[in-house]
Amino acid sequence: MGPLAGVRVLDLSRVLAGPWASQLLADLGADVVKVEAPGRGDDTRHWGPPELVAGEAAYFHAANRGKRSIALDLARDHETLLALVDRADVVIENFKVEGLARYGLDYPSLKARRPGLIYCSITGFGQDGPWAQRPGYDLLIQGLGGLMSITGQPDETPGGGPVKVGVALVDILTGLYATIGIQAALRHRERTGEGQQIDLALLDVSVAVLANQAMNYLATGQAPGRLGNGHPNIVPYDVYPTRDGHLILAVGNDGQFAALAALLGEPGWAQDPDFASNSARVRQRHRLNALIAERLLARSSAEWSAMLEAAGVPGGPILTLDALFALEQGAVRGWVQQVQRGEQPLPTLANPLHLSATPVRYGRASPALDGDRDSVLRDWLGQG
Repeated sequence: MGPLAGVRVLDLSRVLAGPWASQLLADLGADVVKVEAPGRGDDTRHWGPPELVAGEAAYFHAANRGKRSIALDLARDHETLLALVDRADVVIENFKVEGLARYGLDYPSLKARRPGLIYCSITGFGQDGPWAQRPGYDLLIQGLGGLMSITGQPDETPGGGPVKVGVALVDILTGLYATIGIQAALRHRERTGEGQQIDLALLDVSVAVLANQAMNYLATGQAPGRLGNGHPNIVPYDVYPTRDGHLILAVGNDGQFAALAALLGEPGWAQDPDFASNSARVRQRHRLNALIAERLLARSSAEWSAMLEAAGVPGGPILTLDALFALEQGAVRGWVQQVQRGEQPLPTLANPLHLSATPVRYGRASPALDGDRDSVLRDWLGQG
């Protein structure tokens, strides 16, 4: 049994942030029922190609493992929805602010009905503020939330300009924060019996994860710019060309830099006042990066990777997904698991949590639309 066994989650959310959170809760043992629109279901069922099974995009299967699906119309099936709410510990929704009020499914209405309910609301901009009614999507939030201003090459370089992250990172991080908030609220209710609303905004999350970049701004008043693959506070920490491709160097301290300098045939760099400390290297960023890049052209990425590992210097190649999933490391760590859709086994990406006493169990694949109606009505409502 997972650590959240016995917790019932009614998931009214769609697309990614909310479903990501409910999938994590399911991984930890919660009983998650996904409520979907009749006939069509979650939008991401149709976000293909590619499809993992006929008529279902692979995208949908990235965020809906371990759940049961029931198709309900918010208006026509209102009484059934309320009955499910009455038996839920947690409701997750990502409708526009007050979008569920006309169905009596907003937090004030449900709090009056069930004071112990934990109600997680995910929106683009939060429940208040001048932007509360705006719709929010990951790309938009990456731009408004500052991430794209620090991602990509500088404007003055070829190909320069703002770039989004290659996955919907803000949605995924919002799902993680939602999971943390829900578990904290469950602990509070365990002590007090009191439920609460979790008001979670994609924009707030984007700002929160600006981390050192935002703190650099708060410390100096200077907005950071784009550095490509470089790091604003550490040098050398970048991607460099080699004889046959690219190589990452992630040198985090002076000892590692001394080892790198020796490896490059330049041991004197470690004593050079321009390079001996990280603060000096940051000031000499462009000069030092050019010197390193020149020397790395002498060997292949594989040769340098082996030499870096032997010297204890963090670095390595940039892997494509086919190379990544071919690694022995992935097989040992179990990056890909098998789940079942009836008699059909399907691949899924593993949860990275390796819990020694309550490991994640992989059984149920992402559900077919309305494929669990009978079991949900039986187990939750005692019908049939």
